[in-house]
Parts: sequence; structure tokens; C-alpha cells
Amino acid sequence: MSPFTTLLLQWWAIHQRQLPWKNTQDPYLIWLSEIMLQQTRVEQALPYYERLSAAFPTVKHLADASTDDLMRLWEGLGYYSRARNLHATAKHIAYQLDGHFPNTYQQILQLKGVGHYTAAAIASFAYNLPHAVVDGNVFRVLSRVFGIETPIDSTKGKQQFTQLANQFLPPNRPADFNQAIMDFGAIQCTPKPNCDTCSLQNICIAFEQKKTTTLPIKEKKIVKKERFFHYLLITDPQQQIYINRRTARDIWQHLYEFPCIETNKLLTNVELFPHINQLLQTNIAIENTSKPYTQQLTHRTVHAIFHHITCRTTPTTPAEWQHIPAADLSQYPFPKIITQFLADQSQQQQILF
Repeated sequence: MSPFTTLLLQWWAIHQRQLPWKNTQDPYLIWLSEIMLQQTRVEQALPYYERLSAAFPTVKHLADASTDDLMRLWEGLGYYSRARNLHATAKHIAYQLDGHFPNTYQQILQLKGVGHYTAAAIASFAYNLPHAVVDGNVFRVLSRVFGIETPIDSTKGKQQFTQLANQFLPPNRPADFNQAIMDFGAIQCTPKPNCDTCSLQNICIAFEQKKTTTLPIKEKKIVKKERFFHYLLITDPQQQIYINRRTARDIWQHLYEFPCIETNKLLTNVELFPHINQLLQTNIAIENTSKPYTQQLTHRTVHAIFHHITCRTTPTTPAEWQHIPAADLSQYPFPKIITQFLADQSQQQQILF
């Protein structure tokens, strides 16, 4: 083995993270954890993994679950397309593959929602196959140790780092190496690295050349868009409230929300009033308005205000709107920005509706 691989595995033998999905070779549970860890920190994903693996201990349990049950357990974890892909893939494995999880890298790669990194992780952790994982932690470690300035988000960079990771992958210990380099990036070689206690310090080019703060390099910057939602809490004397499911190919698909008016900025009540009248086609009153709420997503920032609306007559509503008791709201999966609003109202014992 190379000095890099040897030092890395020696470090890992002492410092490896103890996580529940590391104590299994069940490809279903490893797949479940890897999908959750896409774009999500371990600390945030851990309680969700424990809840979902308990609720759906096998791929058949997940396949047979309702969309609402899955989304309710996923609520707050974000990137909801992952949950939709999980559900579709579970059905595919349970019903088309007779419950047998694919056992080669290429077969795993064909699963919906699985890319090269996730396929390599499942292949190595479940079947000990020699495929190197290359994620943000791996990019960072390799870029610094070997002084590579190729942008990690470029096609050339992804190919270069993947080739390098596979070069150092020991064929008899691929799973250990993959766990080791990811743990090293998460614990030791962090965005603000702990160089003083690093056992790879003597072979690290970035440390030698004082480039640890500049490596790795990215060539693209994410342009974030702002979106502005006005949520309407429309109630009647029976304490019924309107909700609807988001079905468009957009953020929060398949989650529920209150009727929403999206604008290019947050409007005052006076500015918003004609928009509500046009939507509901009846005389309305805006009884209360919440403070602004904000949720940060990867490519956008969502701003929302909640308005309690009363109608003098029954409003004209789209067919997809559901009319439910306000007490039943907890039974529906909502985006984080709405659950935060509802939690605040409950904590203050001051419900807007």
C-alpha cells in the first residue's frame, strides 16, 4: 500500500465514526442511509435514518408505505425528490426484482436517484467491491494532500479525483478505505482543517505550501434565487381549513401547503388584498398576518408570510384544495417553513386560525 493509504487506515483505526449504517452489510439499509446523506450532514440525517429504518425495516415495508407516511417521516430533511426516488426504487426492487437488491456497481447505478458516488458507496460497503467513493470530503482530502488545483466541480476535476481515489484504493479493503477517507474529511481535514494534529501532515502538499485555505478550488458559484410566498389560512366557523398538495415539478413536490400566492416580493396587506379577492372570488377580510419566515434552500431562499383570511360567503376554490379540520394538520407532511410557523403558533398558544 502507498504511504497515503497506510497512514489513512492507521488514522481511521483510532478515529473512525461510530454510525448505525456502518454496522451492517444490508444493502437496503446502506442504500437508505446513502440517499439520506446526499446533500445532508450526518448529524442531521441520523435521527431520520433511525426513524425510517424502524418504520420500514425492509425494502418491502418501504415499497408498501403510503406517500404521505413516507413524506411525514421525511419532513424537515429537505431535498424531497430523494424520498420520491426512494419510494419508486423500493417498489422496483420489491416487485420487479423480487426483493433482491442489485449486487454489482453497474446494476446499482441504474437505480433511480443513484449516481456514481452512491453506487460506489453501496457496492463497497454492502459487497466490498473495489469502487472508490468521491464526495465533498474526498475531493477536499485529495486536493490538499496532493496539491491539486483542478476545480473539483469541473468535468476534468471529477475524472481526475475519481481516478486518483481508485488508484489508492486497496483491493482487499475497499470499504475500509472509503470509510476512512470520508471520516478523515469529516473529522480531520475539514473546511477549516486541524493541521496541527494531522497524521498526514508530512505528506500534505497543501500544508507544506500553505494552501489549505485555498484548496480545493471550485470554478462555479451558485446563483441563488429569492421566492416570496403568501400563505392563506382560510377558515370557516367549523374550524375547517384549506390545504392542497404541491404536485408541480418544483420545490416540495408531494408535500402539503396552505393556498399560496407567489409574488416577486413580500406584499403589504393592502397590496395583497386584490390578489386574494381574485383568487377566492368573494368578499374577504385579512384578520391577522404573521411575521416573515425564511427557509434557505441550496439554490434559493424562500420568504413566507401567513395570513388568516375569513370569507363572508363560501369561496370558489380549485378542485384540488382539501377542506380539513384544523386539528388534523399534524397528520399531513408540510415543508419546514410551514411546520416552523405551526410550531411557533402552538408554542405561543396563539393560533392564527
